[in-house]
Amino acid sequence: MSDFLVDLPSHLRDRLINALESGLLDPFPNVASLSSVLGNRERMEDVVADLLELGSLGISGPAAAAWLRTVERVVARTRKPDLVWSGPEVPGLHARDTRSVYEELLGSAEHSILASTYAFFDGPRAFEVLARRMETTPALRVTLLLNIQRKKGDTTASEQLVRKFANRFWRTDWPGSSRPKVYFDPRALDQDGPGGVLHAKAVVADDEAVFITSANLTEAALDRNIELGVLIRDRAFALTIAGYFRSLVDRSLLEPLPLA
Repeated sequence: MSDFLVDLPSHLRDRLINALESGLLDPFPNVASLSSVLGNRERMEDVVADLLELGSLGISGPAAAAWLRTVERVVARTRKPDLVWSGPEVPGLHARDTRSVYEELLGSAEHSILASTYAFFDGPRAFEVLARRMETTPALRVTLLLNIQRKKGDTTASEQLVRKFANRFWRTDWPGSSRPKVYFDPRALDQDGPGGVLHAKAVVADDEAVFITSANLTEAALDRNIELGVLIRDRAFALTIAGYFRSLVDRSLLEPLPLA
């Protein structure tokens, strides 16, 4: 038997397990029946070949499902990063959708969210899922890292630019009554040109999962642009990323956004 059932993306393996347990799929499927169950057509011949080999050993559908659940538990302990993609579908590429991953993490966190983005448009829509989660999970601690940047030729005092951004964010862009902590990089407001900008696009959920992506919180980036990212479920890695950002806050390299 090949390693394809082990390498199958977790969400497809879950569908396969449920189909085998329920009897929707028997251990001797064909490509058409398997594709209809998994909603996927790529490399189904490999999955069929592996399942037929299990069936030839006398392993029933429920027994195959139990074996796959064991595989899932082992894989979860050494889980590979999930590829996350925006843009046209690519045949043969098993990748999760960028918007779905954003909304899954923001909408299911229990303890903490740290999210960084360089740009966002249509704040009420961009932050809707997170604001709703804050309302239903009062203990959720949310930190947003946002970029505030001076337009070329603008000589407005930095404090005024920050106040203007804060007024717009709290009155127009943030859709919830519970407020997150928001920080920005003051170097982006240097009048002689930015000494640096907050360009990172990432989400850390519950110090357990990290989503690193090229996508900003914009409709184009989440749905249409060609954007690439990875979702990594590793507590040590998540704590490292979150700790880095928190150290920037603790050292006042990132400053808090005023409350309007």
